[in-house]
Amino acid sequence: MEGTVFTPSLQGIKNVKSESGVILTKPFLEVCKHILPVLDKFGSAMSIVKNDIGGNITRLETKYASDPSKYEQLNSMVQVEISSKTAKSSSSCTNGLLWLTRAMDFLVALFHNLVQHPDWQMSQVCSDAYSKTLKKWHGWLASSSFSVAIKLAPDRKKFMEIISGSGDINADIQKFCVSFSPLLAENHRFLASVGMDDLKAS
Repeated sequence: MEGTVFTPSLQGIKNVKSESGVILTKPFLEVCKHILPVLDKFGSAMSIVKNDIGGNITRLETKYASDPSKYEQLNSMVQVEISSKTAKSSSSCTNGLLWLTRAMDFLVALFHNLVQHPDWQMSQVCSDAYSKTLKKWHGWLASSSFSVAIKLAPDRKKFMEIISGSGDINADIQKFCVSFSPLLAENHRFLASVGMDDLKAS
């Protein structure tokens, strides 16, 4: 593998914003998609997260494909749903973007832990990231499922070897966290500005 599993995402992040500084739908979703192969390397421990992310990407891509010029900017889908009062529906794109952003927050925290805490076991890396990000939004059932899944986390050393490829994995993880986090923070700020950033899972 040329570079690391993060190489495609790092390339893609450069194209996420328009010249005027707006987050664009297609490039943002592409970056999220590029992270899915990293989750494959976790095996069944991350299948819940992967399915969730994949489902939300598909929902947003389908909406984008229905009118690419109308939905070129990521926020436009939310604005349309706010106007039509459909944003709070569990099948809305607003809901999809919110949970996609939260799942990405979790992954950034997880990757950050991998670099910052080389002595931690993988289960600690995952559970710490979960408690800092997704946990407060999950109900009892989702939290329980997650706790069980984390116990299936792979051996840390093996995992790092698999995702390293021919590149400097720690440097790439660091770059990914630093460059992707501000985009997620921007999504949260926008969702908060329309009163949609604090929805909980049922």
